[in-house]
Amino acid sequence: MDLFKTIAFTHKTTDLKDIGRLHIEDNDLEPRLTKLKQDLGLEELLYVSTCNRVEFLMISDQEMDESFRKRFFRAFNPEWKEADIEWAANHSRTFEGEKSLRHLYYVSSSIDSLVVGEREIITQVREAYEKCRSIGVTGDRFRLLVRSAIETAKQVYTQTQIAQNPVSVVSLAYRKMREVEIAHPPHILIIGAGQTNQTMAQYLRKAPYGKVTVFNRTFERAKELAATFNGEARSLDELKDFNEPFDIVISCTGASQPIISNRIYRQLIGNDLSEKVIVDLAIPSDLEQEVLRKNNIRYIGIDSLKDEARKNLERRQKELEVCKRLIDDRISEFEHLLRERRVELSMREIPKVVKEIRERAINQVFNKELEELDPKSREVLEKMMEYMEKKYISVPMKMAKEIMLKG
Repeated sequence: MDLFKTIAFTHKTTDLKDIGRLHIEDNDLEPRLTKLKQDLGLEELLYVSTCNRVEFLMISDQEMDESFRKRFFRAFNPEWKEADIEWAANHSRTFEGEKSLRHLYYVSSSIDSLVVGEREIITQVREAYEKCRSIGVTGDRFRLLVRSAIETAKQVYTQTQIAQNPVSVVSLAYRKMREVEIAHPPHILIIGAGQTNQTMAQYLRKAPYGKVTVFNRTFERAKELAATFNGEARSLDELKDFNEPFDIVISCTGASQPIISNRIYRQLIGNDLSEKVIVDLAIPSDLEQEVLRKNNIRYIGIDSLKDEARKNLERRQKELEVCKRLIDDRISEFEHLLRERRVELSMREIPKVVKEIRERAINQVFNKELEELDPKSREVLEKMMEYMEKKYISVPMKMAKEIMLKG
């Protein structure tokens, strides 16, 4: 239990625009996380990045003091200067042992989310684990933990009222966008075809719209999302040359730099100076700040949704204690599961050793005696040995589990 550690940046302690500094694009995940794991000597590493948090979960016996955090962030981004490392070390929250487990359960169950009760986080945690598993930086203990955390989250959503009238960052953004009156069915530009914009698309399909154009770095994914609207797909590279009239921009990419500069935005609007709606759900922001300062825009971003999120939390406060008690029970169950797994791993050599003893007895120690037996007697003896072999394997493992669990 003590080996579970977490370094977290969340909306509670860090400005959302700064959380983007910790984001790793998908094509950089394998080299950067592999190197981070090796440089720090971590047994396992799990990286979770969403629109309002970045979390590093690890298995390590090292103390999570300031010295470790600074070494961690030097390895995380070798290009960072000392001021960047100081910033990261001072703005991160750390959790160890049971507190680290509880934090992941809270995150997965949306108790720690910007919008308490939103369900998207469960998919984000699962996908984060799958990515880390596929590149080989996580292992058996996080497999068990993530599975337990996700099962617990589902239990929280179904057995409590925490998700009653569910809301999310996406749904809040959609509501804000719908408050803007547009005299005609709008032409919507969607930039990015990831999970967030796919979720937004589910809301948009319920509302009137004139046309939808989807831009994405991977054209095939743009086509898939555009097809749900009978819309048009374009490569992200075409954005700077796009000159059709539009009313709304919804943007959420994984880019580390702004997608829409003021130059690109001016190219998009041409001579049209009417107010446009921009929904920017990316962390870091897809929008250059100059665009906001110099243009006629109704802006809807993560920060503008904080008040709505606070009100949502107040409405759900009574259910939080119920959720926390449920999570405490599931953490206790996970501790037992972890102990059992530790016994299984410690004793996994027993079957191999027992089989080797059997083979040596048959082929070496009692070889001559066995050759003198008639076929029927030999068959009975082999059945008896197989029976004893199974017992010699199962009984010690069962006893060891009982001793460890009682201890």
